[in-house]
Amino acid sequence: MIKEITRRNFIATATLATGFALAVQPISAKVITTNTKGLVAGAVKIPVQDGEIPAYRAEPATGKNFPIVLVLQEIFGVHEHIQDITRRFAKLGYLAIAPELFVRQGDVSKLSSIDEIRPIVAKVPDAQVLSDLDATVNWAVKSGKGNADKLGITGFCWGGRMTWLYAAHNPKIKAGVAWYGRLVGDTTELTPKHPVDIASTLKVPILGLYGGKDTGIPLNTVEQMRDRLKSSSRKSEIIVYPDAPHAFFADYRPSYREKEAKEGWKRLQAWFKQHGV
Repeated sequence: MIKEITRRNFIATATLATGFALAVQPISAKVITTNTKGLVAGAVKIPVQDGEIPAYRAEPATGKNFPIVLVLQEIFGVHEHIQDITRRFAKLGYLAIAPELFVRQGDVSKLSSIDEIRPIVAKVPDAQVLSDLDATVNWAVKSGKGNADKLGITGFCWGGRMTWLYAAHNPKIKAGVAWYGRLVGDTTELTPKHPVDIASTLKVPILGLYGGKDTGIPLNTVEQMRDRLKSSSRKSEIIVYPDAPHAFFADYRPSYREKEAKEGWKRLQAWFKQHGV
């Protein structure tokens, strides 16, 4: 098993980002801010195999047995944008939780450039992430408020790739939505499989949302993924917005495209409802 998971003395000393990650400054004037009125929202600790990791969770202040949504971060960590997305889900009646999945490798929110962040993210093993997400689901259920039978997942960029992979890992996921996650890549010890490798056997319906002008995710890889998905037992779907760049949902960045972002968010909600999340 990968070393990073089995260090018994690991305790996460990092805390969640306050505000936006340094690397994404300056922040766009179009940033969406969701308040906490009627919610319980804030940082929590998730027990994992080798200690605990920080996470941000939001849920309605009253009620119980909420459907659960795992919210998977971009490479910038669980900063204000990801935290806001969990609050948006909570306003819709979900228990939403975003675990900090890079914490063993470093605090990316304090880094000022993408070139500093990439080497840290490259050290994160897929196996570690899958294990931490299992632990996050367990926490959400054992907290007394989460409904294990209504479990969904969504992720952005780096988290979009992991959305596909976790859906293959955990068939209890009812549905997922992957926003512009990379689909192909080199096979390594840390990244033994990629979405195209699991597509044909995927048992969880995933909605993929991609940009036609995403320079980091070639359209031929999107078509390759679509072709592989035809063999899966559950119907997944990929939507490509022709004029959208990468990170078109990220309202705090210049890449934000309001029309496509709002339409994608509506599709996400409909997809979850269609598949029982």
